[in-house]
Amino acid sequence: MLGSNRREERINKIRSYMPLRIIAVTFASFLMAVNINTFVHTGGLLPGGASGLTLLLQEAAGTFLGIKLPYTLINTIINAVPVYIGYRYIGKKFTLLSCYVIVLTSVLADILPSYSVTQDTLLISIFGGLINGFAISLCLLMDATSGGTDFIAIYLSEKRGIDSFSIPLVINACILIAAGLLFNWDKALYSILFQFASTSAVRVIYRKYQQATFFIVTNKPKEICEAISRISNHGATVLEGEGSYEHCERNVVYSVVSGAESGRVIRAVKDADGEAFVNVLKTERVIGRFYQRPTD
Repeated sequence: MLGSNRREERINKIRSYMPLRIIAVTFASFLMAVNINTFVHTGGLLPGGASGLTLLLQEAAGTFLGIKLPYTLINTIINAVPVYIGYRYIGKKFTLLSCYVIVLTSVLADILPSYSVTQDTLLISIFGGLINGFAISLCLLMDATSGGTDFIAIYLSEKRGIDSFSIPLVINACILIAAGLLFNWDKALYSILFQFASTSAVRVIYRKYQQATFFIVTNKPKEICEAISRISNHGATVLEGEGSYEHCERNVVYSVVSGAESGRVIRAVKDADGEAFVNVLKTERVIGRFYQRPTD
């Protein structure tokens, strides 16, 4: 848990320094482009989202019309609507950095050479999906996105107050079903496995829109509440209780914070009261006023 706390602190420092954010998303863009030209092309997969739709249109144009469409042009056009959503409803810096990722990934995908790591489609689907999920998560951690359905997921997460990153999986499944009808069902099914691995990686690494519920048994409720407020800007409720073993009074502090801040909250709680008993539960949904740090 200490390692998780330090990782979150490093991420917050990077977020506050734009040049480091640009370096991080540049590496993520390079990783996504390499993934497209190795795992995705080798396995004949569609990665889902705007990238998958772009590759689907490229293949359809090449197969049925004999036309080779440039990745950069098609991907940029497809991302026009999601970019507008991001600029209008999420944040200007977030959208501009995301546009940088979209354009850089598209250009690198056009100019980088293709390379085959393995011919095993199952391995390609799993590890290619994990690499794709890691690259997307790196962008999200830097307050940017790879474009397409990620804009929609973030918009819905902020509006509905829940983790909506499973919704793009449904949208992508529809795109891949269309690919199966046009081309090959094996390719479509492996692509769904690729997308599932990618979405799973994002949900594990990026936890901003996930919530954690804290039940803290302590003799220092005031200090604990102040620590939670200082770290997460969330309030807490103090409940009065009685210990069943010693029959003495105990205070229980109840609070819900962002999953991305839970590690820092635990550390602050232990600093405030080293004897506190902390129980952390995964929260499925929060209804009501829940503070969410702004993206920009």
